[in-house]
Amino acid sequence: MLRLTPILATAALVFSANSSGVLSSPRVLSFSSSENLPALQGERQRGDPPESAKGDSKNSSEPPAKAKNGPLQPESRLSLVRFVDGELVRVVMPIPAGKKGFHMKAGAPVNENALRMAVASAGSAINPGDHAQITNLDFKDKEIIVEVNGGGRGKTRLRDRIHLEIGGVPSVTTAPATPVNTSAGATLFLDFDKPLPDMTPDDLKQLLSGVLDFSKQHSAAVQWVESLPPEIQKAIQEKQPVVGMDHEMVLAAMGRPDRKVREKGTDGSEIEDWIYGTPPSKTIFVSFEGDKVTKVHQYPE
Repeated sequence: MLRLTPILATAALVFSANSSGVLSSPRVLSFSSSENLPALQGERQRGDPPESAKGDSKNSSEPPAKAKNGPLQPESRLSLVRFVDGELVRVVMPIPAGKKGFHMKAGAPVNENALRMAVASAGSAINPGDHAQITNLDFKDKEIIVEVNGGGRGKTRLRDRIHLEIGGVPSVTTAPATPVNTSAGATLFLDFDKPLPDMTPDDLKQLLSGVLDFSKQHSAAVQWVESLPPEIQKAIQEKQPVVGMDHEMVLAAMGRPDRKVREKGTDGSEIEDWIYGTPPSKTIFVSFEGDKVTKVHQYPE
């Protein structure tokens, strides 16, 4: 009997009895990926986000607070287009006309001597104190091309500078000593002399601040937004499109869309979708009928 005691004790460790008294092999405990192992309670599992990252994630319609080290990221490029392209600005220095535009060294003060020479040669497209709008951003390997008011135009054609006198003899008009062309747009070339680094919209605005002032108190957009209904103002501040907005309001809230799609509705009306983002990432579809937003869809919801 004494010899059976250690054997029974060992069996008790290896087997467990169910409620009916029948012995079975030990169970293998399994845990879902959302549960912590009992032995690791209080410790963060590998792959889980830190506590500060749990909860509601930040709305992707808001620009990132800090740029990453390294080259310009695809998501950062989208953010620059959304939150800089379409912005209203106040011009601080004259911007020369023409396709050559003006080259600025990123992170360096504006070369005022070079700017004066460019304006003297091509004329001033936009003058200090004027309100203007960023109308396009073009990303190259080592520079960002910023178009203002539609971008600079090329030189006028010869026939545009020729007019007929009364006697029928053509004459060529000459440009004044200080040509000024305030009806044209302008182009700024922001040179980095290296592959484009990652940056936020605020970083890009700061790099352009020597020529363009993005500060809200100078923007004509502020006065316009303040004239809108309170619910529309709130949506623009929160960077959210809502039903009832028009195209300008959506641009103020979200910036330029990544893509546009047009189609015919069942009643023959034209429907235009503005698409922000790329699946499977968060994507927002803003549907217009005419100039008004009729639907807003977000995927995934």
